[in-house]
Amino acid sequence: MKFFNLLKKELGELLTVQTILSLVIVSGMLMMVGNLMKSTIKEAVKNEYTITLSDRDNTDFTKQLAKALEESGATLKMVDSAGDDYSAILKDADTEALVIIPEGFTEKLENDERPEIISIAAMKSAAAMSNIMNSNSGAIGLISDCISSTFAAKAGLTAEQVELMQSPVTVTEQTIVKDKSAPVGATSVMSSIMTKNMILPVVVFILIMFTSNMLIGAISNEKIDKTLETLLSAPVSRTAILGAKMLAAAIIALLNAVVYMFGFSSFMTGATENVSEEMSSQLVGQYISVGDALERLGLTLGVTDYVLIGAQLFLTIMICLSISLMLGALVNDSKQSQTMIMPLMIMAMVPYIISMMADINTLPMALRVVVYAIPFTHTFSAMNNLMFGNTAIFFGGLAYQFVVFVICLFFALKLFNSDKILTASLNFGQKSKFKKHSNADE
Repeated sequence: MKFFNLLKKELGELLTVQTILSLVIVSGMLMMVGNLMKSTIKEAVKNEYTITLSDRDNTDFTKQLAKALEESGATLKMVDSAGDDYSAILKDADTEALVIIPEGFTEKLENDERPEIISIAAMKSAAAMSNIMNSNSGAIGLISDCISSTFAAKAGLTAEQVELMQSPVTVTEQTIVKDKSAPVGATSVMSSIMTKNMILPVVVFILIMFTSNMLIGAISNEKIDKTLETLLSAPVSRTAILGAKMLAAAIIALLNAVVYMFGFSSFMTGATENVSEEMSSQLVGQYISVGDALERLGLTLGVTDYVLIGAQLFLTIMICLSISLMLGALVNDSKQSQTMIMPLMIMAMVPYIISMMADINTLPMALRVVVYAIPFTHTFSAMNNLMFGNTAIFFGGLAYQFVVFVICLFFALKLFNSDKILTASLNFGQKSKFKKHSNADE
């Protein structure tokens, strides 16, 4: 009963109105950004787009080009332009992208010369979404196709021969994963997998930072305010006190994990849904959809897989809490508690960056051993290992994490059951103020 009272007390201290409000705000912001990206990309990948064209040559041939652009499904906006003050031209045309067919364009074609096309695009920022709507490349591609067709017709080539010249081979792509295959491009599969695999590492990294900062701050504040000393003198076993603190922190951390997973999942779905649908619609008749390909290749995760990932995530949290408790006991003042998180930050950042850039299993053996020695690495690579059937590495990592947790918990219990929890400090040769107070009392 005393343990549950302690757990209730710790949960009450950790699960504040500010904590709940921050979770709601973060989740809402991620969903809002995801919906914003969804609408932006939906506008970008749709087949119908607007082309702003200025025909300075004004010949029958260029008029035919303009008509061909309209027949291709584009919304054509014709504007007049003169001079080379392109900034003023865009402003007068009230557009952010403009294609100019200069004077003498048709004459150069008739003389078997390569004519020039001027493409103007306004760039307002470095953000990818702000520049994705530039339709000039599509317009130039259509104009090039029309010119190629014109030359082919002059040479007496049929439409079928022109199409064969433009696409002389038919590529049939097959992706192999172990002994399974699917008629789909590896690039499409990798794009879909990377989208899903981005969520877990981000959540784990944020979770480690949040959990460690939360417990280090809680322990250090109790130690500095002398409330920890009062709590340890109460008629409750120190093991129960430690267990209540760790379990309460673990519950709050798991709550954060669920919220962040939901938020990031909504964000990534909103950011990639329309692109995936567009790619799937283009593959009908020649390939299967990316979703069906993932199932055929065995690259989908079931309920058991997610339970295993959850178990590994829980072990990661408990390791983080055990280390944080010991680090929090070394704090002398509130300023030092902010820097005490550095060891855990490094342990989380190294595998996080590596897992986002490369497959850890393909690293050189010496580097792989060093990276896998960091217990958090196994959680960052958990989804990838289960997806590609590296079960031995996954369960080996799970066992390794359990051993590391037992060791960390042993030292945390040893520290908590001794008076060092009140006097320990990381002061680099300077005498701890807690020891000073103890000597002064004596």
